[in-house]
Amino acid sequence: MDEEVIPILHVANAAEAVAWYSRLGFTQQWEHRFEPGFPAFVEVARGRVRLFLSEHSGDARPDTLVYLRVRDVDAIAGEFGVQPVEAPWAREIELHDPDGNRLRIGTPTP
Repeated sequence: MDEEVIPILHVANAAEAVAWYSRLGFTQQWEHRFEPGFPAFVEVARGRVRLFLSEHSGDARPDTLVYLRVRDVDAIAGEFGVQPVEAPWAREIELHDPDGNRLRIGTPTP
């Protein structure tokens, strides 16, 4: 097993969050609830990149920032209608998910 870090993001509605993250190329891997009607805890993945999305109130803070390094930031920028900016280290965009979590997404510059 490879070691990895998986950020946990707080979401109000896991189904809506999964739909939003699917626009970034993530797909839902699984969902857990302790009982029907309880808060959801969901894993989404894009290749080897994974995020946990949690409806549980104590799992994460609002306004979390996650950096996602991708091969083609322009494709994602086009999907969301934003213009990338040139930073010394990458071509980047910043998106906010429906719950206010921030995703800075970039393609490294050579």
